[in-house]
Amino acid sequence: MYTPSHAILNLAILGKATDPEANLWIILGGILPDIPIFLFYGWAKFITKMPEYKIWSEGYYSPAIQTIVAISHSIPLAVIGLAIATFYQWQILQIFCLSLVLHSLFDLPVHHDDAHRHFFPFSDYRFMSPFSYWDRKHYASQVNLVEILFVILGTIRIFSRI
Repeated sequence: MYTPSHAILNLAILGKATDPEANLWIILGGILPDIPIFLFYGWAKFITKMPEYKIWSEGYYSPAIQTIVAISHSIPLAVIGLAIATFYQWQILQIFCLSLVLHSLFDLPVHHDDAHRHFFPFSDYRFMSPFSYWDRKHYASQVNLVEILFVILGTIRIFSRI
């Protein structure tokens, strides 16, 4: 799923007009898991001058990058954070961790060849969905239409609460 869509859908599901501070943390939780990918891309493209095809065919799949991406998309780590936040009654951290979990749950059905290790560090399993948000060989056009529809509905929901 495209990163901005995560922010919108997470806000539509978890957000409240009466709690704007929480809304910021929902958006951050929606985008944070993808930030390491953007940082990697910037480093690979602009600092090391790696060709585009090599960025996504080799660099992205390096063990170091894959470990960082696994950490940022880890459902168990987000749930552990949620448990700690709940124990200490840190409501903002609770909503942030819920948003992290939601990001990963939205990613599960739309990653095929680039599936994340969502259960890291307890498992290296990758759910290879038959669908992909970017790969046309795995129904990207149809997935994008569904994503756009959900984003439109989510946006309507967000603005109806204002």
